[in-house]
Amino acid sequence: MATPITARNWIGYLCESLVASGAMPTWEATAYLTDNLFGEAPNLRLHETKAPYEATSQLLQRVYSPIVEAAGRAIDLPAPSMIHIFTDISLTGNSAVLVVYFPGDNRPHQLLLLDAAQAWNLVFGDGIAFNAWAEERYRWIKEALEVAVVRMRQVEQLAVSL
Repeated sequence: MATPITARNWIGYLCESLVASGAMPTWEATAYLTDNLFGEAPNLRLHETKAPYEATSQLLQRVYSPIVEAAGRAIDLPAPSMIHIFTDISLTGNSAVLVVYFPGDNRPHQLLLLDAAQAWNLVFGDGIAFNAWAEERYRWIKEALEVAVVRMRQVEQLAVSL
């Protein structure tokens, strides 16, 4: 059975996230995403800035955060829980993006996603290619989060019944 294609416009979703967070106005968010996600690899803009480490970190956070937020909204998360994104930036190799679920109340955290990304090669030919890439990460995070939440609820029920 083929995986259904999503109708979600992840570029629009990322743009809206940048605008809603106050990071930048609509026109600037659109230009930022277009400049950094589309064109030919490598994306030299990241290395041409005065602070390439910060530019790379910002780009990865701005791309992954809305995807993680959407996955978190798709699951009924317990009140004390949270999801956090960590990045380990490399200007010469793969940067690491880690998405971690913290269930709260000092319970063990769960790694939802470990994605290696060369930020300067994180460039797409068109919106369809980017949407497919983003949808894949969304599904990975959502599925891992579903498992983590169910597992935590089972542990809680077992503890109550003992």
